[in-house]
Amino acid sequence: MANPPTNTSSLHILLGFFLALSGLGLLQEAKSLGINYGQVGNNLPPPEKVLELLRSLKLSKARIYDTNPEILAAFANSNVELIVTVENGLLATLMDPNQALQWVQTKIKPYYPATKITEIAVGNEVYTGDDTTLISYLVPSMVSIHSALSRLSLDQFIKVSTPNNLAVLQESFPPSAGSFRPELAAVMPQFLQFLAATKAPFWINAYPYFAYKDSPSKIPIDYVLLNPNNPGMVDPNTRLHYDNMLYAQVDAVVFAMARLGFGGVEVRVSETGWPSRGDVNEVGATLQNAAVYNRNILRRQMRSEGTPLRPNARLETYVFALFNEDMKPGPTSERNYGLFQPDGTMAYNVGLSALSTTSSTSTSTSSSSSPASISLTSAATKVKRRGYSSLPYSIVIYLLGFQVFMRRQC
Repeated sequence: MANPPTNTSSLHILLGFFLALSGLGLLQEAKSLGINYGQVGNNLPPPEKVLELLRSLKLSKARIYDTNPEILAAFANSNVELIVTVENGLLATLMDPNQALQWVQTKIKPYYPATKITEIAVGNEVYTGDDTTLISYLVPSMVSIHSALSRLSLDQFIKVSTPNNLAVLQESFPPSAGSFRPELAAVMPQFLQFLAATKAPFWINAYPYFAYKDSPSKIPIDYVLLNPNNPGMVDPNTRLHYDNMLYAQVDAVVFAMARLGFGGVEVRVSETGWPSRGDVNEVGATLQNAAVYNRNILRRQMRSEGTPLRPNARLETYVFALFNEDMKPGPTSERNYGLFQPDGTMAYNVGLSALSTTSSTSTSTSSSSSPASISLTSAATKVKRRGYSSLPYSIVIYLLGFQVFMRRQC
């Protein structure tokens, strides 16, 4: 359990500030917005303080990366919808229906329904992880957990799925060319069949930041930051216009599923974010870019936007992450994805007070003014790309395709 901060006065002040904003109704419309609540830090506030923060921000959806009993107990009767996670190392065990039943009886049933657990994420980025043996365990363990929920009459209330790295795609540009990697051909239909049968969503961890970091001279910054009024791109096959990379990535997943006959499965974004600090070679990892990206995510959530392919279905999105987590391995960016510092101060100002306006005067990196910051002392870095893996094949393909597109426009 993380140690509570020694000084909570700043947290109380911040909570009061956001409670005032919430009273004006500034955040109440972002019903499809969630936050990832990671715990890889030795200085994070206790779950009770985290819950106060979420309430002050009017965030009613959160995802944790385990089944921490202190969090589950603290979130009881809070009405915060919670996604819990089965760690990758448990998949082999939970393929056994009896073990899965015992796990659900121990980890889920004692807390539900007081704690509003809405979904179980079975593993994280299994299809693109280093341990390929887990791939064959994933769907069987999902089936066993779903069966256990069914036996306990919980399957109608708690969905079962898994977050996927964008690297599950072989191609993602243009979106209509979206397709899964050939090596997943044998397992992906089985996985999608499970989602379709149980009406569970396909979760994707999507980070336009990585595409920009690896090719900043080829990818327009406004396009990856979701800034409005940028030229974007038009899919040559569908003629749909995309003004940001995130929506293009999501629709590429939809097209990939449709190619396998599962175009009706909903796609949701389990992780997206932007680091506020990085190493010298982590181009674009700045406080200003992080503020702009997450501010634009919030604005679009306020409008309940869908993607160009599914404009009438709002895209449920979970921002990564609530806190900077100082114990994450990897480059500096891994420890600096948080909207907040562990002591409750803002890592940067996402401009929440501006969300109620419709003018949305977003700031690109060319702006001379940086976002207001309450605290600039963070120890950031993104745990191995939020997807814990190297640059996805799909982003490489995307970069190449986008470069060709830009040349054609010249």
